[in-house]
Amino acid sequence: MKYHRRSLILSAISFGLAHAAHVAQAAAVRYRLDKDKSRVRFQFKFNGAAGAGFIPIEDANVSLDLNQVHRSSVDVTLSIKKARTGDVFATTAMKSAEVLNANQFPTARFVSRNIKQQGQMVEILGDLTLRGVTRPVSVDARIIREPDAPKDNSRLVLEITGAVNRSTFGATGYSNLVGDQIDLKFYVWINRAAG
Repeated sequence: MKYHRRSLILSAISFGLAHAAHVAQAAAVRYRLDKDKSRVRFQFKFNGAAGAGFIPIEDANVSLDLNQVHRSSVDVTLSIKKARTGDVFATTAMKSAEVLNANQFPTARFVSRNIKQQGQMVEILGDLTLRGVTRPVSVDARIIREPDAPKDNSRLVLEITGAVNRSTFGATGYSNLVGDQIDLKFYVWINRAAG
């Protein structure tokens, strides 16, 4: 099979990487996090203008079954304490008690509950815990193998996109300046776990 795209995207329909690599995978395979590369980018509205920032990913437990996606699982912990925007004042406000309350809740966590095919994407239904509040969320995902990565799927990137309303988690501060919806994009760089 010949690929013409710069990065190979795995759809929920075929998860073609497994076939391209001629790897028979009978069960979910565990992957470990590449912490230095992984992060969550987020976007928001500030006074009507676009704002953005990032949250480092502190830990992740990922198991992938490239043949039966429903047997996969994702558990990602974010470092709210180390979150940043492009402005020092906005960063301070974001981590304040009125918004993310980073001193009391230094991490956030997303845990998958159900993973299924949804058209050309993978839909992950899971629970997001933020500010000590847990709410169900639905996100879309795809898996990318970069051109220079081994063809045995030992090094992959899990890209997860979604959006949340911060007020759902009690993060209501500065609502006159910052919009309620926060767009999220996780970049989880993973390597197959040894053994």
